[in-house]
Amino acid sequence: MTDIHSHLLFGVDDGSKTLEESLSVLRDMENEGFKNIILTPHYIKGSKYNSVKEENEKKLEILKSACRENNININLYLGNEIFIDDNIYEMLKNGEISSLNKTNYLLIEIPLSGIYDDYKDVFAFLMSKGYKIILAHPERYTTFQEDFERVMELSKMGVYFQSNLDSLTGKYGEAAKKTIKKMLKRKKVAFLATDVHHKHRDYKWAEARKIALKYLTTSELDILINRNPSQLVD
Repeated sequence: MTDIHSHLLFGVDDGSKTLEESLSVLRDMENEGFKNIILTPHYIKGSKYNSVKEENEKKLEILKSACRENNININLYLGNEIFIDDNIYEMLKNGEISSLNKTNYLLIEIPLSGIYDDYKDVFAFLMSKGYKIILAHPERYTTFQEDFERVMELSKMGVYFQSNLDSLTGKYGEAAKKTIKKMLKRKKVAFLATDVHHKHRDYKWAEARKIALKYLTTSELDILINRNPSQLVD
């Protein structure tokens, strides 16, 4: 499996705090069948989560080396979970933030309320520059839960959706669980990912897979956890 959304780059955001914690989670994920992981630390302009690309690349090399020393056979790549901002294009050009593994795919989040007046304009502008937008965990945004037509509008624009495995098992509440099920039924999810943050995470892969298979065939699920995400690392 390939995970395109994780917070295992140690010491840069609200994910793993130490190298040892990152290694512990990565070892568990290898045992669960993950082969490739894109590290996507938060980048929120003007906040404490603003570790820039150059700093992240240095930590990535440290983590890769530690994985080799500890016989953890997972391929690691760099990206960002970028908080919506009018200046994302400039930040990319200035080398502040990373696309997913140097592709033209961007993992972007919006406020959990889902309210941001200009986000569709930002998406449209980035797409006009050749970027492809992946919206992180849409099932968690309140306005999307209340008005599913917002999901459909973005889908028509060409926005891709990455949903969290945790949402299937109810970690983010019943509204998120209901919304992700609706998205799966309507084939609106392009990527399923962990959004893993900490050593003592509570996402349940086996349970999430069982629930997903109520709405997807085995081959359809494979597309969301293998084929689509693998295109970002191959």
